[in-house]
Amino acid sequence: MSKFLYLTGRNVKLFFKDKGMFFASMITPIILLVLYATFLSKVFEESFAAGFPQEFGVPDKLIDGFVGGELLSALLAVCCVTVAFSSNMVMIQDKVKGTIHDILIAPVGKSVVALSYYVATLISTLLICYSALIIGMIYLGAVGWYMSAGDVFMIMLDVLLLSLFGTALSSIINFFLSSQGQMSAVGTIVSAGYGFICGAYMPIAQYGKGLQNVLSLLPGTYGTSLLRNHSLNGIFRELDEMNVPSEVIESVKDSLDCNIYFFDGKVSIGAMFAVLLLSTVILAAVYVALNVEWKKHNKKNKINKTQVEG
Repeated sequence: MSKFLYLTGRNVKLFFKDKGMFFASMITPIILLVLYATFLSKVFEESFAAGFPQEFGVPDKLIDGFVGGELLSALLAVCCVTVAFSSNMVMIQDKVKGTIHDILIAPVGKSVVALSYYVATLISTLLICYSALIIGMIYLGAVGWYMSAGDVFMIMLDVLLLSLFGTALSSIINFFLSSQGQMSAVGTIVSAGYGFICGAYMPIAQYGKGLQNVLSLLPGTYGTSLLRNHSLNGIFRELDEMNVPSEVIESVKDSLDCNIYFFDGKVSIGAMFAVLLLSTVILAAVYVALNVEWKKHNKKNKINKTQVEG
């Protein structure tokens, strides 16, 4: 246990100490804030207002609270995965620099090393994402706060689950990387593309039906929807108290991906949690299996090498 804790602490410290990796992890949030400042906020306002008949006068504070909640959900949905890829780069850096060989010379199992990378990645990701959540909460408090304590708790749970998913996914992909170029390429692709395929930048309800069906197969879509539901729950409660018809509210939810459809079937909140949890467990199991197989393969190569030399 002491070896595991030491390696985990070492990996976390290395991530925050390496300015290059830390800056890479912040690229996506910065890009999202720039997009928001330029045109996303306007898109969010228009998509929200378009769902209401003209006779409904929606207060400006409610619109601002909606836009803030939409931004918060988008920011967290992307960060939980992209930051995980960046913080997991410590594992690749150790391969590139040959540090991993020095670590494995010590009397510590490969499984302990692999687990230390996973937990360190999760800790680093959560520290950044929860910091982003705090900043987002402060912003919502300034423009329009409609959340309950339960909503805040559920958002924190969403961030934890999505970070677990992002860590498991990045661990599998980064397991196969062994160079600085590969690391940069994967980081760039994930940072640029993930926000679109998970529905963070633009609701997948605005895509074509075929693409919607494809994206409904991806676990990240449900993680984004969970964050969106819990970030906007207070807004929908307020609309209900304003006697806005439930049909109108459901239509708005459809347009914002609060309601996700697996082909033609509506997915419940419980099912979204189940998909995210099951996907995380499967990915984590694959990561463990890869490390076990690597250990067996490495051991077999050593035996063959010894036989040849003998």
